[in-house]
Amino acid sequence: MSQENATKEIAKILVVDDVENNRFVLRDIIQEMGYQPILVESGAQALKVIERMHPQLAILDIAMPEMDGYELCKLIKDNPETRDIPVVFISAFDDPSDVVKGFDFGGEDYITKPFIPKVVKARLKLHLKLYDAHKELHEMNRRLKSFVNEQLYQLEMEKKNVLYALIRVARENACYDVDHMERLCYNCRILVEAMQLSPEYGHLISDSYVDTIEIAAPLCDLGNVAIPTDILQKRESLTPEEMEVIRTHTTIGATILNDVMDTGDYNDFLQMSMDIAHYHHENWDGSGYPCQKKGDEIPLSAQIVSIVSDYCAMTENRIYRESYHNEDALEMMEKDVGIKYNPDIFRIIRKIYRHMN
Repeated sequence: MSQENATKEIAKILVVDDVENNRFVLRDIIQEMGYQPILVESGAQALKVIERMHPQLAILDIAMPEMDGYELCKLIKDNPETRDIPVVFISAFDDPSDVVKGFDFGGEDYITKPFIPKVVKARLKLHLKLYDAHKELHEMNRRLKSFVNEQLYQLEMEKKNVLYALIRVARENACYDVDHMERLCYNCRILVEAMQLSPEYGHLISDSYVDTIEIAAPLCDLGNVAIPTDILQKRESLTPEEMEVIRTHTTIGATILNDVMDTGDYNDFLQMSMDIAHYHHENWDGSGYPCQKKGDEIPLSAQIVSIVSDYCAMTENRIYRESYHNEDALEMMEKDVGIKYNPDIFRIIRKIYRHMN
């Protein structure tokens, strides 16, 4: 015996027949083939044995009391855990309609009585080979899917790394604090976790949403990579023309992210990042830009980042001013509740700001 055959599991073949002589005949044939027969005399017994022993093939008599072979086959095929077990029907009847009915219930083959050992062996061997091939194909598909998912994950990580490199450039052009990105990520997460526990937003925010907004939030100002540095770093008030240039960072950022998304599979991170970049300067009353969206027309992620990014900006040093104290920043922001900010979200941030960075 080869090492492969010695270590390979011996196939188990279930025989379900209420006639003892039929079971013994099939037992002898199966043993001659080198396989393990499992003999039961009813469908109820068969279901228990299948759950416990996981046979590689089932031979079912059609005409049995209480539960016939067709009904047993249907139960096997309806169960996701057992549907891959090949079913071979046996019967003394050779009416073509019986054969067709067996196939309709999911059976793979049909053997008539009295048994011809060579025919039985050939049929069983064929279906065991098909079963093994199916399992091997399933395992190959599983490994392939795992490999592909790993490759897609690596590609997505490379995309994120490139985007984060761009946003670091944008941050430096705008002279943000070094810790700005980290604060924005952290504070968005704290706020969204609090929103997740609220009656207004609990049904909208999953754990995955919390994780995604934490890494997508810093991309709100991605479009600043295309804004001239002298405008971003200007200490004096901006002219109307310069303000128009600044405002284009929303559409530029969304365009960059849309181009990235078009190069690969759709995913929640890129879609949320694009929503944030495009709409984080929209105002609750419709007075914002670039699309004058208002209320809940504005994606929730953009509403969240709008509030948190303003809070972070006001509590950080800028080239044209010192940072504001946390409570002073919120007092000033409160004047824009219902105008710029969603009142419900601002109410939540008011309650939890001491947990923010």
